[in-house]
Amino acid sequence: MEKQLIVLKEELKKAIDNVENINQLNETKAKYLGKKSSLQDLMKMMPRLSVEERKNVGRSLNEFKNYAEELIARKAKELHDLKVRLRLEKDKIDVTLPGKRFAVGRKHLLDQAWQELEDIFIGLGYQIAEGPEIELDLYNFEMLNTPKGHPARDMQDSFYIDGNNLLRTQTSPVQIRTLLAAKGDPVKIVCPGKVYRRDNDDATHSHQFMQLEGLVVDTDITMADLKGTLRFLMKKLFGDRLEIRFRPSFFPFTEPSVEVEVTCFKCYGNGCGLCKDSGWIEVLGAGMVHPNVLSGAGYDPKKYQGFAFGMGIERVVMLRHGIDDIRLFYGNDPRFLEQF
Repeated sequence: MEKQLIVLKEELKKAIDNVENINQLNETKAKYLGKKSSLQDLMKMMPRLSVEERKNVGRSLNEFKNYAEELIARKAKELHDLKVRLRLEKDKIDVTLPGKRFAVGRKHLLDQAWQELEDIFIGLGYQIAEGPEIELDLYNFEMLNTPKGHPARDMQDSFYIDGNNLLRTQTSPVQIRTLLAAKGDPVKIVCPGKVYRRDNDDATHSHQFMQLEGLVVDTDITMADLKGTLRFLMKKLFGDRLEIRFRPSFFPFTEPSVEVEVTCFKCYGNGCGLCKDSGWIEVLGAGMVHPNVLSGAGYDPKKYQGFAFGMGIERVVMLRHGIDDIRLFYGNDPRFLEQF
């Protein structure tokens, strides 16, 4: 039996040396220490031995068992350390390599202008109002004093979804919705947002563009309030050296209506190619809210007055930055967008 244990030790040592992974190690352990191992076969022979032989053989069997467990534990640690070392080598980071540059995004130029305009009017005590882009014909035209068949509708070739719904051609419907919700109370809002018209895509027109409209309704509102507000706005946008002037115009929802011009910020009124030698640049349309619009929204025109104005956000940005093609805003060309 002693000779058998010596042979088992040699076999176990050789088997352990050939183990390459933990699964093989577990199989080796079962082979030499498990219930069906050679060690168990030797232990079953113990009852047939004398008392003195059992002492010696039992000692030898325990020594073999301890030797085998120590050998297996040492091999298990080697395999674990090897696994950890290989994992560390695989996941090793060379801190001397240059880092990856991540592009930092920025707000689109139109979003920057939108935010700036909102900040200006919030500072003047206005509230920001929003509404749906798919609008009722009732709010987009009729309640703005533009009934069906009105020639002013021809100025805005529209995207109709059906007979009653269309993509809004202006943010004016937000004004109507706000007036109806106010139920006769004073209103002081600006309405920024996207609008849609069947304009041919060229350097100065787009089927989609952005507008910001303003509305103030209260008692004792005059054209002087409108002019003071727009004068302040233009100076914020284009500089303190500029002035504004009103030129008579027509809009169905305002009476009187005006086109608002600002001193040319390139020549400061002396005349140049930008202003076509006039010294002035047209920027937006405005006027006093038409009595029909007020009465249709539940306001007494004899008690309440109001002014309204509307401007294209793209136009403001094009004038400020000398951009001559509106399509650049929507072309997603990084060479253009990264300049601002």
